[in-house]
Amino acid sequence: MPEPTFEELIALGESVDVTGWDFSWLDGRATEERPPWGYARRLAERLADARASLDIQTGGGEVLAQAGTFPPTAVATESWPPNVIKATRLLHPLGVVVVHDADEPPLPFADDAFDLVTSRHPATIWWEEIARVLAPGGTYFAQHVGPASAFELIEFFLGPLPDARRGRHPDDETAAARRAGLEIIDLQTARTRIEIFDIAAVVYLLRKVIWWVPGFTVDAYRDRLRELDELIRRDGVFVTYSSRHLIEARKV
Repeated sequence: MPEPTFEELIALGESVDVTGWDFSWLDGRATEERPPWGYARRLAERLADARASLDIQTGGGEVLAQAGTFPPTAVATESWPPNVIKATRLLHPLGVVVVHDADEPPLPFADDAFDLVTSRHPATIWWEEIARVLAPGGTYFAQHVGPASAFELIEFFLGPLPDARRGRHPDDETAAARRAGLEIIDLQTARTRIEIFDIAAVVYLLRKVIWWVPGFTVDAYRDRLRELDELIRRDGVFVTYSSRHLIEARKV
């Protein structure tokens, strides 16, 4: 079978549904090394012991749904309407209420409402709101995207971004958490390898993770996409690195 052309791969990457937070379409097209701490497993352990939980920016609910066991009160928020629909279909049968929320303060919940607040890869982090809705002694448990994550790919399209490389640094985030009244219990960091094997995967990723290259369209970046396609065909892979940190904090 002949190798797909650039235009065929571009059309494929543009045609795929990008709702939710399931990246299984990339199987065979890209790989990402996982952090060593096993977030989904540890999340499930904490949910099993909680009385009332809130998962912020749940996406399509795919990660949260893996837990299986939930507390008597279990809530998830999401801002993007297509993801709200997907998360509702997935999580409601498990007893989790999905709330459409704009990801801006305030969270639509009472003070001290939850003993566990969680999030995986939140786009925005409002520490004062997290602290407000946590009950005294309650825990925030999350996996965050760290600084300069996937910047080899992002800067291929946008050019050098030296000022942005500091963004989401764990030292800055833990300092903000402490100012909001949270005590840091655990902080772990990891930098993991991402391998991308064709340009369809690039288009899919930039359509799905929209903050990597804001305003991305194939037409606007066709020349750079063609250059990257040639590079991948020559080398067999494009390598970039994700940055992650696991953070656990308690409301004092």
